[in-house]
Amino acid sequence: MTREFSERRIAITGAGSGLGRALALRYAGEGWRVAVTDRIEARAHTVGREVDSAGGHALVEPLDVTREADFARLCDRLQREWGGVDVFVNNAGVAAGGSLLEADLAQWQTQIEVNLLGVLRGCRAVMPLLLEQGSGHIVNVASFAGIACPPGMVSYNSVKAAVIALSESVRAEVWDADIGVTVACPAFFPTNLLENFDSPQASQREAARKMMERSGVTAEDVADGIVQAVRSGEFLAIAHAQSRQQYDAKRADPEAFFHAVRQSMKKFSGASERD
Repeated sequence: MTREFSERRIAITGAGSGLGRALALRYAGEGWRVAVTDRIEARAHTVGREVDSAGGHALVEPLDVTREADFARLCDRLQREWGGVDVFVNNAGVAAGGSLLEADLAQWQTQIEVNLLGVLRGCRAVMPLLLEQGSGHIVNVASFAGIACPPGMVSYNSVKAAVIALSESVRAEVWDADIGVTVACPAFFPTNLLENFDSPQASQREAARKMMERSGVTAEDVADGIVQAVRSGEFLAIAHAQSRQQYDAKRADPEAFFHAVRQSMKKFSGASERD
């Protein structure tokens, strides 16, 4: 099934950089109206100008995903100026590293507040619009870390896994309302995600940077995968070919997958040597 949206309206959180920007420009190239939102307003305006130059029509709105009122203001504006929205992307997030005993509660609280509750706030804010329209699509950006659960990233893994579960739950709830849900689970790729990377060990930041450099996948590649998933109504969008193979491997043999991930992440996490 191919989903087409004649009004071509999309809103993206965290669109001032990285994957959010790539998505904004990807849809702009197809002539969509793009609501560019970001916590850093200057970045949002910069991308808004890029959207206009790329053939789209930008609506710029500052938005902090920890503030429910910001989502309410955005959705009110989407209804007032566009008459609704077709695709809503909960993209904004922050990365973190640290084991169970290294990651303090402050890190956990930030991860939950931004990466999980930020997505939840977006879903709750936009859902009345989509239900009233009787159509639309939500994209929640999680991470392959929420599937692989590598050691040394315990808070990040946990909240991204929760985003996957949230997305699947919402999908079931709105299936009969002709509202689609996609959860994107990219592995590391070059972006500015490390700007606010919270980790007790400098070596973890460096390891994450190296994984980004070696990924072989760009933000534009991930954006293309999301666009295709929305069009086809696909739930799970995994951009990296290697990650798709790993996903299949985990389903086929979870225990073997666990040990493979543990071995590959020793350098990143300092995981136990116990077999």
